[in-house]
Amino acid sequence: MKNLFEFYYNLYDIEFKENNDIITFNYNFADYFFVPLNRPKEDLQLIYDISLELLSRNIPCHSLILNKDNNLITNYNNKDYILFKTNEKYSEEISLFNIDKEISKLILNDNNSKLYRNNWGKLWEEKVDYFEYQMSKLSKDKKIVLNSFSYYLGLAENAISYANESYKQFYNNEKLTLSHKRIFSPNYALNYYNPLSFIFDYISRDIGEYIKASYFNNDLSINEIEIYINKKNFSNFEANMLIARLLYPSYYFDIYEKVMNNNEDETKLLKIIEKADDYENFLNKIYHLLIKKNPLLKVDWIFKDQQ
Repeated sequence: MKNLFEFYYNLYDIEFKENNDIITFNYNFADYFFVPLNRPKEDLQLIYDISLELLSRNIPCHSLILNKDNNLITNYNNKDYILFKTNEKYSEEISLFNIDKEISKLILNDNNSKLYRNNWGKLWEEKVDYFEYQMSKLSKDKKIVLNSFSYYLGLAENAISYANESYKQFYNNEKLTLSHKRIFSPNYALNYYNPLSFIFDYISRDIGEYIKASYFNNDLSINEIEIYINKKNFSNFEANMLIARLLYPSYYFDIYEKVMNNNEDETKLLKIIEKADDYENFLNKIYHLLIKKNPLLKVDWIFKDQQ
């Protein structure tokens, strides 16, 4: 392994750690991560250009490191890897208010069109079709999945309808901003400033994913969300798409996919399933906070009138 870093990157005398295919080390007081490529190769040049633009404007971002062949990809053990250097304290947590500031710093231009992820209804429909196919082929011995899937499928179908109708009623040349494939909780700078996570989408994406991840990790209260919504001026489209994002159960499907691929025990889903009623109540509270400022579509079985 040391020979690889010496040969490809001119990095010598490093002491590295390896954990689940991720290799980390410190060099000249900077932390480096050598990670498997998890993006299509055709995305890489755009991602690299975006990272350079962010750094040139002093916007937080980790640095992607080119190897001796001036290539971002290095093959190791028959896998494609990327090396990046952290430029921030990677254990720092990025809050809901921090996200709101960060996502407004880079707006999509025509050169970045390959990184669009904004057609939610179509993307979700394709995913749901695949999940249903998996269920028909792989679920016979998975009782927890069999007993829960239809409920989350219903949520997903409501989210798809909600997103599609929001486009019809409220879309008005909305901005696409720098966003992320997935937001985790806690939302550490290590993941948030990693260019390999970058895409362009509506601002509701990162906000919605942060709220969902934080809810299921008990990291966010409804009072904090109320403060945020009261300060924030969403367009009507953004407010409705936030509801669509919160309706779509990515938190369930992320674990479901691992279960179906035998990479996770299905009991991991129980933490999600046990909070289903509470999450509906949580969604209902957010809905009534947003509707004070924006007209919203409605899903009657979830968004009930407040007493």
